[in-house]
Amino acid sequence: MTTVWIDGRIMDGAQARVGALDHGLTVGDGVFETCRVTGGEAFALSRHLRRLERSAAVLGLPPPDTAQVREAAAALLAAEPVPMGRLRITLTGGVGPLGSDRGTAVPTLILAVSPAAAWPSRIAAVTVPWARNEHSAIAGAKTTSYAENVVALQRAHAAGAHEALLPNTAGNLCEGTGSNVVLDLDGVLVTPPLSAGCLAGITRELFLEWAVADGLPVREGNVPIEELSGARDVLLTSSTRNVQPVQVLDGREVGGSPLGRAAVELFDRHAATTIDP
Repeated sequence: MTTVWIDGRIMDGAQARVGALDHGLTVGDGVFETCRVTGGEAFALSRHLRRLERSAAVLGLPPPDTAQVREAAAALLAAEPVPMGRLRITLTGGVGPLGSDRGTAVPTLILAVSPAAAWPSRIAAVTVPWARNEHSAIAGAKTTSYAENVVALQRAHAAGAHEALLPNTAGNLCEGTGSNVVLDLDGVLVTPPLSAGCLAGITRELFLEWAVADGLPVREGNVPIEELSGARDVLLTSSTRNVQPVQVLDGREVGGSPLGRAAVELFDRHAATTIDP
């Protein structure tokens, strides 16, 4: 069951409503964050709120009232204390015209929490041909304009996979539809830089910090999409996945390198020590 907070009211998701002319609905004028919920608490909430502010600034939305968001999140998680789940925070442009012009209404703030099942132990991914535009006006912002992700993920599901990996316009690896990617390339963990057009993932950010601190060989670098075939390991990072190994990529077996296993263990170990790193 999904429980929703809107305008200070907590209700069942089936009864939650926003206006039919909300700009987040009509033109995708909104930003959002998804936090992993563990033991009834949102993981890395402070970092997610900072990124929400950055995404709002990219769209020209007023900055969210982070104190209000924290209060709403606390109330929602108290009302629906799921042991494992996800908390989504959405901020839209509010009621506006049917076109791209934004109206003068105040933004709409919605929080929702729902239980989540664990990911399967065996993960498959596929590459898809549609390129991310690293030069887009909204590159790197976590916006509600997710139609490209929906199409790519449908392609992955049709192929029996859990995630789709996308190139950018330069032909380099960019990201997954809901994840960043880390590769073991010749004994070095490599993840695409933010200039490749990928989202500045919170799990990616924490992993880089912790890997450097612990002395794992890690760097940011552009990776031509065809070099995926030579990776010793392919790892996905996201709030709901942590650091997750891929076992099948485009139908072939991959993964299982000692460095990949060390990356998974490192993140889990550090994440277990604090709820808001």
